[in-house]
Amino acid sequence: MKNEHIFGLHSVQALLKSAPQRVLEVFMVQGRNDQRLTKILNLAQSNDISCKIVERKKLDELVGDENHQGVVAICTPGEVHDEKFLFELIDNLNEPAFVLILDGVTDPHNLGACMRTAEAAGVHVVVVPKDKSVGLTPVARKVACGAAEVLPLVPVTNLARTLKKLQEKGIWLFGAAGEADGSVYQANLTGNIGVLMGAEGDGLRRLTQETCDHLINIPMAGTVSSLNVSVATGVVLFEAVRQRSK
Repeated sequence: MKNEHIFGLHSVQALLKSAPQRVLEVFMVQGRNDQRLTKILNLAQSNDISCKIVERKKLDELVGDENHQGVVAICTPGEVHDEKFLFELIDNLNEPAFVLILDGVTDPHNLGACMRTAEAAGVHVVVVPKDKSVGLTPVARKVACGAAEVLPLVPVTNLARTLKKLQEKGIWLFGAAGEADGSVYQANLTGNIGVLMGAEGDGLRRLTQETCDHLINIPMAGTVSSLNVSVATGVVLFEAVRQRSK
């Protein structure tokens, strides 16, 4: 497998903290000596990782038009998680399971934002279908601000089958849908739960909706009829955090 280019201050710092053994080399922009880049330099040096100071043009060549924030890490591919990993993780939890399922999110910016929010909310794992879903691209990793390096993402071949297995494990599935009768604020989001969020524009697929134990909506007071999926994910997850922290 090809080496990966991880870029962005938060992503590279998180990678150096969580999996320094993956990092082969770090490139940093010339002429910038702020505190955040200094932290990355110190982390790289403490792990005996080569750190080269280069012109911005070199970084631009490595990542194209993306905003690298002055740092790019060349690293080996991360571990690819599967269904076996998912259920072993759930079996070994010593607290109620908190799972986020993203049904067909195709925008890497949205995936990254959802990962960042999920990690902040204490979600244990994020599940996505392998098909019609974006993976952890370098852009998604950067937007995730380090969350992608510590929060497992599990692509599954058959999402409906995985959902049923989660239910067999005692996990209640709550799907966000605008047409739902009950609101997120009326739902009981304590205990073992999976929160399902749909694709941009289309929402949850029919089979996914039918598999859910409960459908919930986010009450909307304005004239806008829907929220961006990453914003909606934040609303639902942090209502769950509120309830679970009591």
